[in-house]
Amino acid sequence: MRRALATMDAVAQADLVRRGEASPRELVEAAIERIEATDPQINAITHRRYEQAIAEAGRIREDAPFAGVPTLVKALNDSEGDPAHYGSAWVARHHRVAKEDAVINRRLRAAGFVVVGQTSTPEFGLLSVSESGVHGVTRNPWRTDLTSGGSSGGASASVAAGMVPVAQGGDGGGSIRMPAAFCHLVGLKPSLGRISAGPGTSNRWGHSVPAVVTRSVRDTAAVLDAVSGGAPGDRGGPAPLPPGGLTAMVGRDPGRLRVGFLARTPDHAPQVVRSVREAVLDTARILERLGHEVEEAHPEPMLDPMCLKAFFDALSVTAVQTVEALSAELGERPGPDDLDAVTRFWLRRGREITGLELADAFVWQERLRAAMADWWQEYDLLLSPVFATTPKPVGWPWQEADGLRKSVDVLTFTAPFNTTGQPAIAVPATLTESGEPIGIQLAAAYGREDLLVAVAAQLEAERPWASLRPPVFADQADEADQADQADQADQADQAGDGPEVMTPRLSRDRSGK
Repeated sequence: MRRALATMDAVAQADLVRRGEASPRELVEAAIERIEATDPQINAITHRRYEQAIAEAGRIREDAPFAGVPTLVKALNDSEGDPAHYGSAWVARHHRVAKEDAVINRRLRAAGFVVVGQTSTPEFGLLSVSESGVHGVTRNPWRTDLTSGGSSGGASASVAAGMVPVAQGGDGGGSIRMPAAFCHLVGLKPSLGRISAGPGTSNRWGHSVPAVVTRSVRDTAAVLDAVSGGAPGDRGGPAPLPPGGLTAMVGRDPGRLRVGFLARTPDHAPQVVRSVREAVLDTARILERLGHEVEEAHPEPMLDPMCLKAFFDALSVTAVQTVEALSAELGERPGPDDLDAVTRFWLRRGREITGLELADAFVWQERLRAAMADWWQEYDLLLSPVFATTPKPVGWPWQEADGLRKSVDVLTFTAPFNTTGQPAIAVPATLTESGEPIGIQLAAAYGREDLLVAVAAQLEAERPWASLRPPVFADQADEADQADQADQADQADQAGDGPEVMTPRLSRDRSGK
């Protein structure tokens, strides 16, 4: 049973508890074993709260929708009583602890999830890889020489490696979708306001939204159903979900949709490589075969150089605001070497920008929202890459000239939907021959997560991905441990024979693409 749990999604694990075939404590203890067996290879976990998790599992209401299902939360989202250093060595030095749960974490607990730990993030979530001075490098379970992405890279690596079926993250410029694509997972950025970030939080961090990464579309739908909703003090949000929620959309025919696709970038941005372009075109062919109307079309402002410039200018001021607030709280300003290079890069722009420049950025973003809304009057979905290339190697962007600037330029396909507040989902497309995951993105009009879930489920049925396993996966660690134990127990009879060698499984999608 414990080995089988590594391959089960959250819905399946909750069903075991509902049928009396497993207890919440058993699910949590099995997850702890998987984390300890697997994390040393990828370094995704920043904090372990095992004793508290086991105690909490004993108090779970077994009629909760996800009773006892283990999860991990991102180190940027407060978990009461746990470290709250946001990936910063400077903050960690002060042993800062969260005073209360972030709204999404409180709702995950109310739904029955048990938080077993926290996952890595770059400092303040300001980079597309999960590397920081406080925790080091988080690696990709599919290939450990590659990054798992950022800023929810620890969350995605832990789910891809089978530690937990669902992990909490957040998306302020692609931070759910990019790691999901890099780790062959499902990552849905909901509409702004669909899940409350907590009064005041959404204002400070612009268009960042909390969400989760999963291995199956039904998990994404069911978890979002459980945690969606506003909170007192929010500035409004999208229309309510349809009857039955997003879960009802899994397997439901969405009808014939008009889909535009985009498989290129402008000259000022990193160019789409052939393998990524082919993944988009192959997905377009699948959608056409499913009965959708598919054509090459996209909103032109998405590719305007001002799109990322305005995004960077607005968010850089938020970075300054965050550091200033923490300085006041901690009673210490960071020294010249206390912050990571990427944070210093964002702070430098945030402190030099004038009020007029910031106002101009906001005006341009309002125009972008209007232009994007006009395009979605004619189209239902936009299909595009998530990232222009395959996953970057560990150490990117530091290895490249002007790497920090390029770390913003790579957000061509993701950041525009944070600006507009529209929902967008990343789903697996294929694996390259060398084992690099490639994902694609679907974006919908504001409030239309239902279409994203329905079409993502269609793609999942066409090329199932949840059964594919990376070389670093929890059930493989279990097999290796068992082989080692058997070898030690029977050395006399097994003289000269070594433990079982685990062969990496770099399977491509079942359609052969």
